Amino acid sequence: VEFASVFTLGNEMPHEVAQREALLDRAMGPGRKRKSSEKLRRGRLPAEGLAFVARDADGRVIGTVRLWNVAASRRSGGQAEALLLGPLAVDPFFNGRGIGSALMNHAIAEAARLEHSLIILVGDEPYYRRFGFSSARTGDLAMPGPFEKSRLLALELAEGALDGANGVIFATGRKMASSPARATEAA
Repeated sequence: VEFASVFTLGNEMPHEVAQREALLDRAMGPGRKRKSSEKLRRGRLPAEGLAFVARDADGRVIGTVRLWNVAASRRSGGQAEALLLGPLAVDPFFNGRGIGSALMNHAIAEAARLEHSLIILVGDEPYYRRFGFSSARTGDLAMPGPFEKSRLLALELAEGALDGANGVIFATGRKMASSPARATEAA
């Protein structure tokens, strides 16, 4: 996907891991690995086909978003399968150019195309509301660690995907291989 030659979107490639990590450090700072969402990502691979980057005209990574397989219990038994979106980050130099919105729209569209039914994230509702996210139905859910309840947001891609979901959200995704080279991939 191309946007007026300013940037392109595509699947994250293995050789872009170091660029993504450097971008996340610039955009989110040193405390990024202490967030509750990180507990759900640690040691896991992103959901199959749901790791995206924005590249500038020279092919450098200037934006990133990944989705991760998670779930919550259901009152009726079983579990509510979901995707955890994040982190979403854009190189600060490129802020305000629509890259974050393009990444969000692309991630949501791909999740829907792959028939996922629910996306959750921790973020600012005023920003994410335009993509359909809301805290209206997440009151019975919790993150594994400290979080602000008003920042736990959800987007149902299938009606009723949140029905009866409650408790602490837990990771269900593919585990990383235990080699040092792969450890960077999940950050």
